[in-house]
Amino acid sequence: MADEWQEQLKQFVNTIDRLKNFINLTPEEEGVLSSTQTTWGTTPYFASLMDRDDPTCPIRRQVIPSTLEQQNCYGMDDYLVWKENRATEEARPDSIARQYTDRVAFTVTQTCGIYCRHCFRKELVVDGDLKLDFNVDEGLAWIAEHPEVRDVLITGGDPFLLSDDQLEYLIRKLRELSHIEMIRFGTRLPIVLPQRITSGLKKVLGEYHRVPIWINTQCNHPKEMTEETAKGIFELLSCGVNVGNQAVLLKGINDDVETFRELHQKLLRIRIRPYYVFYCEPAPGIDHFRTPVEKGAELIRDALRGHTTGLAQPMHVIATNIGKIPLMPDHYILGNDEQNYYLRNHKGEETFIPNIPE
Repeated sequence: MADEWQEQLKQFVNTIDRLKNFINLTPEEEGVLSSTQTTWGTTPYFASLMDRDDPTCPIRRQVIPSTLEQQNCYGMDDYLVWKENRATEEARPDSIARQYTDRVAFTVTQTCGIYCRHCFRKELVVDGDLKLDFNVDEGLAWIAEHPEVRDVLITGGDPFLLSDDQLEYLIRKLRELSHIEMIRFGTRLPIVLPQRITSGLKKVLGEYHRVPIWINTQCNHPKEMTEETAKGIFELLSCGVNVGNQAVLLKGINDDVETFRELHQKLLRIRIRPYYVFYCEPAPGIDHFRTPVEKGAELIRDALRGHTTGLAQPMHVIATNIGKIPLMPDHYILGNDEQNYYLRNHKGEETFIPNIPE
């Protein structure tokens, strides 16, 4: 008998009729869905979290295509080719993206458990304009030939949609390489399909090893965290896998102080460590999700710093073709002179510390 997570995929919500089991579509939503040529959809589990009657529901907006995707003032043409350095002279298989010397992103599938409308790989995963060949063995062979690579991020699509056997093969082959020190997975399934965290998956990921496994998921709104997700995260932790969160700052979804604070506090309550808040990248067709560049740092200052534990404070960054760039201006150092540094806290209170010379 198929596991529950596989049954979820068989009932994937990617038709209007299936979607109507969960929400009452507006005429505009139904019109867009009837005409779109893009890939869309999510699991029945995640669809059940949408507000039935509110088209501004933060989960609904991440799932359902919008006419705003046709507007593109700021998105870059051929964004993914630029972002993943695919136009360089270095010969790499399509599965390998590289911004750093010692680590790579290893794309093993373009299938997802949710086709996020804000996806930075939209040209590939959602729109289908970019065609790439994600041959796993070619990627493994390339990594084997590059001993400077010590850290591999397995990504997609969503790599946890691979079978247990396929994941075991990937992990085993990477661990056979003496230069690999860390394996990371980027997956949204703990959020959109927590049923995937089965005893079989835990067996593949678990047990002590010199090459540890780390997972980063993507949760963008507190409404996305349920008891099912909390239990799944605990199961991952219990088999030795740490879980972090890489939220995307999305206009109208998580860019207000109250939602931003609740998101990061709730992440910690279910044992997910906030890691990054990504600025919404300049991929085409997602202008309507993008905030001013300064917004993320302002939210960390106004919603988190001094208002909750330091564990809940991620780094605000943007991912680029030359790596991740922190977008974190210093709001707390007012200045200095020969004697002192002058500091300000989250309440606006000021103090000073001695200025120590080199």
